Amino acid sequence: MAKLSNMTQHQQLPLFDLDSKDLMQQQIKVEEQVVEAPEIESEFAKYIVYVDESGDHSLQSIDENYPIFVLAFCVFHKRHYSEAIVPALEKFKFNHFGHDQVVLHENEIRKEKGVFNLFKSKEQKNEFLGELTSIIEYSNFILISCTIDKRALTKPSDFETNPYHTALGFCMETLHGFLKEKNQHSKRTHIIVECRGNKEDKELELEFRRICDGNNRLNIPLPFEVIFSDKKVMSSGLQLADLVARPIGLKTLRPEQENRAFEVLEPKFYCDGGRENVGNGFKGVGMKIYPVIKSEKPR
Repeated sequence: MAKLSNMTQHQQLPLFDLDSKDLMQQQIKVEEQVVEAPEIESEFAKYIVYVDESGDHSLQSIDENYPIFVLAFCVFHKRHYSEAIVPALEKFKFNHFGHDQVVLHENEIRKEKGVFNLFKSKEQKNEFLGELTSIIEYSNFILISCTIDKRALTKPSDFETNPYHTALGFCMETLHGFLKEKNQHSKRTHIIVECRGNKEDKELELEFRRICDGNNRLNIPLPFEVIFSDKKVMSSGLQLADLVARPIGLKTLRPEQENRAFEVLEPKFYCDGGRENVGNGFKGVGMKIYPVIKSEKPR
């Protein structure tokens, strides 16, 4: 995970100047090699995790147009998140809406609902999407996902398990692997999820605690803590997680279809081989599909 550098004056992101096509890249991209000031030892991990989903977790009624469920973990270094990503999204909103009281939802943007019914032309919408894609592209975060392909489920036990809970277990186990590489696996790591409803939240919290107590494929306790965030809270991390989940699902559903959004995400997936192998070796590692397809190696 790249660390945040001290940007020079000409690299600072101005509030209302987004005319140059290269501006977002120059302002948000974080240098790879930086020496950070010594940090105070903390009980908390240096990373924060934001979670969102795409599709529904029902197995009783499967949507033929989108018969999959995707859970996406966006793992941010807290310093980079607070000093680069949050300001970039705030300034993006000021430029396009004049204020920052807007929650970026992929579904509403795609269907131009509510405040996103603002585009006067196709060119204006493409410019909006291009700038938003640039923020995602040049923001440093690790992506971990699990896609449940409902079409491929055959075991009776699969239909007795909530797809959200299945995906959650895979993602939490992979997250532990990443944190272990960073020597952060023994510290408290907060995982932020959006509230979905009282019943669903209670079931999710119960499953989360069960996994943390050692009921996982690693057979070890996990020092993770779940935080339920109200939909009214405008969390930059949750908004980015919302934007990445559907492109992952579409890649599984229609792998041959052009998917620019997924191309931007490929280098962010947790993978074998570390930073020297970004964009490769992530299938079956940072990007899991269940049931496992033949081309993937089970982990």
